[in-house]
Amino acid sequence: MTDTMRLACAEREDFANLLAGLSPPQWEHPSLCERWRVRDVVAHVLSYDELSRWELVRRFLKGGLVPDRINAIGVAEYAARSPEQLTELMRACIPPRGLMSAFGGMPALVDGTIHQQDIRRPLGIPRAIPPKRLQRVLDFALRAPAVRGAWRARGLRLVATDVDWSHGRGEEVSGPGEALLMAMAARPDALNQLSGAGKEILAQRINR
Repeated sequence: MTDTMRLACAEREDFANLLAGLSPPQWEHPSLCERWRVRDVVAHVLSYDELSRWELVRRFLKGGLVPDRINAIGVAEYAARSPEQLTELMRACIPPRGLMSAFGGMPALVDGTIHQQDIRRPLGIPRAIPPKRLQRVLDFALRAPAVRGAWRARGLRLVATDVDWSHGRGEEVSGPGEALLMAMAARPDALNQLSGAGKEILAQRINR
């Protein structure tokens, strides 16, 4: 098992523990993902693990190769699953399977970390992401196609104030590593935790 896969498994385990403690109203609460409740975010995170290669290709074609449509199809396919079933599936998908196990588990690690915060932030459930895991995800988020972190960070210097991590050159944006990650993932909710001369530029790119 690669180091990245070990981190992905730890992230999935933390995610499952979070889900096990949620109340029914919390499962229906809006997340940071537009139009998605907490249960929809969980469905999305898991919606690729059970697909064979052919099923994956079929979903991509059905969605017209448009990421938002492809993701919406996956969420719809899991809409009938109960919170208990989704929690059990999260535990069953440690380690991640299918597409989420590609590149040593990198998609599962990045997707899981960001989407766990998409749930935790609106529910007011704080979390201290283990530093090694956070540093790895920050690096991956820069080049992950679904995140486009490098595009949003271009011409800026990002500096984490709580872990040993920085990236780029230019006007500085600083703050907690988790907030930098969520900003790179286009979550405006993280901006109030950031500061620096480059913050307005980053905000414009997030809101564009």
